[in-house]
Amino acid sequence: MLETLKIYGRPRLLAILGMGFASGLPLALTGSTLALWLADAHVSLRDIGVFALVAISYNFKFLWAPLVDRLAIPGLTAWLGRRRSWALLFQVGVTASLVGLSLTDPMTAPFWTALMAVLVAFFSASQDIVIDAYRVELLREEEQGAGAAATQFGYRLGMIAAGAGALFAAEAWGWQASYRVMAALMLIGMATVLATAEPVVERPPRGGLAATVLAPFRDFARHPGWIGILAFVLVYKMADAVTGHYASLLYRSLGFSLGEIAGISKIFGVIATIVGIALGGALVYRLGMFKTLLIGALLQMASNAMYVVQALVGHDLSVLTVTIAVENVAGGIGSAAFVAYLSALCSRAYTATQYALLSALAAFARNFFVSAGGAVAEWLGWLWFFVFSVGLPLPGLILLAWLMFRARSQADPVEEIAADTR
Repeated sequence: MLETLKIYGRPRLLAILGMGFASGLPLALTGSTLALWLADAHVSLRDIGVFALVAISYNFKFLWAPLVDRLAIPGLTAWLGRRRSWALLFQVGVTASLVGLSLTDPMTAPFWTALMAVLVAFFSASQDIVIDAYRVELLREEEQGAGAAATQFGYRLGMIAAGAGALFAAEAWGWQASYRVMAALMLIGMATVLATAEPVVERPPRGGLAATVLAPFRDFARHPGWIGILAFVLVYKMADAVTGHYASLLYRSLGFSLGEIAGISKIFGVIATIVGIALGGALVYRLGMFKTLLIGALLQMASNAMYVVQALVGHDLSVLTVTIAVENVAGGIGSAAFVAYLSALCSRAYTATQYALLSALAAFARNFFVSAGGAVAEWLGWLWFFVFSVGLPLPGLILLAWLMFRARSQADPVEEIAADTR
């Protein structure tokens, strides 16, 4: 067991951890943390829902991923290499945009807040293109499983910083100062990139538009039932996205302070997610990806039911602790299997583009469905909104059942990996 854990001490795995941190940090700063800032600025719940659209770049990052896969940055790429140069450029963009966001006031000038949040999301989504490809290309075959876990651990640490860290800083110094602190934390990602070697991989053949843009998508379409696979990727994390975005607003409406939300939801909750990721990794190894995805979806329905309990009970820290524990362990289990499944679908010749396509589809739920959720919550009220959310995992469960049926009857290598049991 100790020998197995030693793999996480390898420099490549530590680099993936640092990059995961840089990837996870900006997400909440344009999502749930920004929603709390807007709520404190007395922005309406409907408008807070619309603000979720600032992260639309995550939906469309696959459109410019082929350029990141192929093009060099004059001067910078010759010095750092293709992956490192693009990663550093996008990280500088995230940092500068966070500083710009910190200079806005959503109460008096919400347009500028939205514009800077759009820029943060664009550079963050673009950074993810590089980091996802970097992870697959940098690690050896036997390190890929540990690399997926290290990415998730780093990502969750970034979310702790952007969640609990930002809330504590906002309570102490105000929201604008809090966002400047978050901008400074992006230096961790920059230092990691500068300290890590450029991955050495075989590049796909050079060519014109077809080779640069179309070939990765044609390559992905080799998977039997690929349209159904894309539909599953689109909806599987929908319930996580919607409930995760509005959970903090529910807690705030029930009278929980920023400190209580930070301590239980943002710190304990992320620790619970890490536990869930560890459990998910073990379940993937023992049961296979599909069965673990099934367990994660069923647990998500149970965790959404806990929000209904919370809405009924009100301001109760013990119930909040249970709610956060169930929701985050369930989400961690599902995330571990989901990342493993997306990685298995990608060809190493087109890593950045194909992973960007898949993760962009997953992000669609985080933006489109979340943006509509504000109006639904305002119409139904928090109690019935979360009653409705219990059924959100059902589309993913139906498609998962179809994928599992196909795995038993077809010989696609990815399906065999996903359905593998040990």
